[in-house]
Amino acid sequence: MATAAEKSLHLPARKTHILFFVSQFSLRIFAAAATLAAAWIMLAAKQTSVVFGIPVDARYSYSPTFKFFAYTNLIVFALTILSLFFAYVGKKAVDPAYFFYIFLHDLIVTVLLMAACAAATAVGYVGKYGNSHAGWVAICGYFGGFCRKATAASSISYFALAVYIILTVISANKSRQIFV
Repeated sequence: MATAAEKSLHLPARKTHILFFVSQFSLRIFAAAATLAAAWIMLAAKQTSVVFGIPVDARYSYSPTFKFFAYTNLIVFALTILSLFFAYVGKKAVDPAYFFYIFLHDLIVTVLLMAACAAATAVGYVGKYGNSHAGWVAICGYFGGFCRKATAASSISYFALAVYIILTVISANKSRQIFV
């Protein structure tokens, strides 16, 4: 039978646990706000311009990549709100599996957000500079407002990605302390 001293070795210090909870909660709030803002900006990005005498629209919905980017940010926002609930419920958790599941959640969301940011950046690059080998013309000269909004949404989403990378490292460190 384990003594009280041996049991206390397996439980994290109260101050460490509170610091973990506060950091998790505040970083998740930042990530939720950033992903919601990025999705909102991208969903609202549209511009009409006259190109060679013909009115042409630019909208996020015309590009599958920008749709993926906007919807992924909305999904990450929803998952972040859900994880806020679990972070609050897990405030008093000492079950080692809880920390591992939080780590898995953070890792999956990080990879999903990374894919969306990379896709939007690639399409944004082609939109800004074109591709002479493929015959694609740069469109940001014609749709400057749309490109600025897409760039802003991408930048905000990269901020959320950085926050989620930090959350993943924190969760990995906490789940590493599991005693088997």
